[in-house]
Amino acid sequence: MFTDHVDISQAFVQGELLPRDNHNGKVYISSPPGYDEDPPYAQRLLRSLYGMPSAARAWHTTMSAFLAKDGCATAGFEKSMFTVTIDGARILLGAHVDDFVIACANRKVLHGFRARLLDAFEGTYEGTLQHYLGCEVTRDMDKGTTYLSQTHYAEEILRTSNFWNATPRLTPMQPNTRLSKEDCDKNPAPDFHRRYRGIVGSLGYLVTMTRPDLAWAYSELLSVCAISRKDPHACCRTRFVLSSRHLESNKPLLSFSRKLQRFVGLGRCRLGWRH
Repeated sequence: MFTDHVDISQAFVQGELLPRDNHNGKVYISSPPGYDEDPPYAQRLLRSLYGMPSAARAWHTTMSAFLAKDGCATAGFEKSMFTVTIDGARILLGAHVDDFVIACANRKVLHGFRARLLDAFEGTYEGTLQHYLGCEVTRDMDKGTTYLSQTHYAEEILRTSNFWNATPRLTPMQPNTRLSKEDCDKNPAPDFHRRYRGIVGSLGYLVTMTRPDLAWAYSELLSVCAISRKDPHACCRTRFVLSSRHLESNKPLLSFSRKLQRFVGLGRCRLGWRH
């Protein structure tokens, strides 16, 4: 299966304004700095702008409408994964904001679909997929194999954290190790605590994408990430990330609870791709 990478330029600016934005879809702004031709007048926006609360949703709505017009349908509940069959060849498209991955076994069909996409939206064809969302992609078409790696990202973490010269270990943590608040400094220095949270937080993307073998060590390190009593807000934020595991598939409701803070919160999850 052939796989192409497409990057949409200034994606949010190419999104159509939503009907419920401001007043019936009409948004007005004052003249930007340096533009002095019509100082008494307000400017009406024709497209979304970066920084608008609805910019991401507007772009996704515009992009989805084009794909639906071209015959694409979403894959189940995943609103950023699309599929369509053209001339007997199935096309799979994954969209992450402005980065598109398009896969198809028929190169001619793939080329035509990609051309229509770039006719509708200003963007560039990046060639066959080699890098995507911080991952290096290595494919062997003859053997039918695909490898994902995050060598550059892992190296950046080690160098930024000053662990590049540390001795490598095959096992990231001793078996049966459990961390608790008794193992931590009760009042760590704020700079040290922020650095620790930054290092542990940066490991999450590795665990999710290419290093599931680090999941146990990562979860244990993350569990003591907010022990500091000097920053109770950080504790709430971390526990929110750890405990926000209950998502209702059809309703944008999110609930979480934690004994450490003894609170229960209920909120509405409004992501850019939700309608």
